[in-house]
Amino acid sequence: MKKYDVLIIGAGIAGLYAAMKLPQSKRVLVICKDVPWECNTFYAQGGMVTALDEEDIPLHVKDTIEAGAFHNDKEAVEILSRTSLKTTADIIARGMVFDTDASGNILYTREAAHSAERIIHAGGDATGRYMHYFMMVQNKHELQKNTLVYDLLIENGRCYGVKATVNYQPTTIYADDIIIASGGVGSLYQYNTNSRTVSADIQGICVEKGIELADMEMMQFHPTVFVKTPFARKLLLTEALRGEGAHIVNEAGERFLLDYDSRGELASRDIVSRAIFTYKREHPGEEVYLDFSMFDETFFHHRFPNITKKFFSLGYRFPQDRVPISPAFHYAVGGIKSDTHGVIDGIEGLYVIGEAASTGVHGANRLASNSLLEGVVFATRAVEHLLGKVQPGDKTPDFDKDYGNILHKANDKEYKQKLRQVMWDDIGIIRTRKGLHEAKNLIYDMKNKEIGRLLELRLNTASAIVDAALARKKSLGTHYIEEDV
Repeated sequence: MKKYDVLIIGAGIAGLYAAMKLPQSKRVLVICKDVPWECNTFYAQGGMVTALDEEDIPLHVKDTIEAGAFHNDKEAVEILSRTSLKTTADIIARGMVFDTDASGNILYTREAAHSAERIIHAGGDATGRYMHYFMMVQNKHELQKNTLVYDLLIENGRCYGVKATVNYQPTTIYADDIIIASGGVGSLYQYNTNSRTVSADIQGICVEKGIELADMEMMQFHPTVFVKTPFARKLLLTEALRGEGAHIVNEAGERFLLDYDSRGELASRDIVSRAIFTYKREHPGEEVYLDFSMFDETFFHHRFPNITKKFFSLGYRFPQDRVPISPAFHYAVGGIKSDTHGVIDGIEGLYVIGEAASTGVHGANRLASNSLLEGVVFATRAVEHLLGKVQPGDKTPDFDKDYGNILHKANDKEYKQKLRQVMWDDIGIIRTRKGLHEAKNLIYDMKNKEIGRLLELRLNTASAIVDAALARKKSLGTHYIEEDV
């Protein structure tokens, strides 16, 4: 039996930073579902928040809580901001290079709902890609790709490992401690900006095991996404574009957002997404655009090189051309409930960090660019807790049950598409109680069909989201309930 000291599920920023913090003396295995760069971190454009100094901490905390509709856990937010001084300095000291001016000073930008320029970035608009590559190079532990987890091995309140397919072969992986860093739920939604690997499997296992999920009704939609592509992952247009001055306009070139919020393009994501969604519903057939015409061409190409290149390949010339946009699912604010050390209550040896976790840090709506920071801060704290405890040294039980041969069934693809549509239509940006009940019934019906294990896990998570949305009777943050008409 092969056993590790620590198993990390996920090779995004949270998982890789946790691996960086674990000493080489530990037997550590990092696993990912596909290739390591097929993760949400890789696609993160805007940047990473960092408190500027001690004086900025209360302001960053205030901005985070206001964006989170005052639903946040204040202690978690204060930990996020204060720890950022340490983690950002650590990442830079290890050799990560962020964008600087001609004198070598780090450049800071501002995004929606921030009261100061406190977001650092790399590669212009490729922060996640640069940070992911940097952490991959820094990783001194074993990393295994093509590993899909389909069960957690839990007995008597302790997690002993996972069942997974490795290159499509059923495998059992044992470890003293397991850190879940598997990301959010993006593939549940018809329109989303997430990696294709982010499909809510682990959350679905937690539902099955009675592990609490929290704030699952809080699903964040990004307002500016190019959805006219056949692929599941739609093309994000970073919030930093609006932070630098881009406008959202209708077909006549009018900035209609000011009719919904005095902050216009710099209102929080939930407000901007709802405004676009509502405007398009009230003006059927009319497009909404992101307009860059106010930018100097040289500046735009330097600040947003990847967006410029990607859209040039689609026939757009930036900043001259405006581009049609729609909101799309972006980030799971809720997740697997944990404390501020990533500890999952009642399950020894099991941690959760990053987007998969719900520490209460984001409240009802995540503040822009707090996600990369969340990954490194709570990875740090989880590893500190893990290294500071005494291992019980109990015997590993036998886990016989297996699903290896029934992960997929014949009609799964059709049901999966139906689920993605209902999630978008009824559990999306604007919800009604009628729509939520219809979604609940459809999900229930699908669960009673001949389905594979992986679709069952997705449906478990979808059920948790719709139940949480039905339980919250009033709108709050990203959860917006419209009165039935």
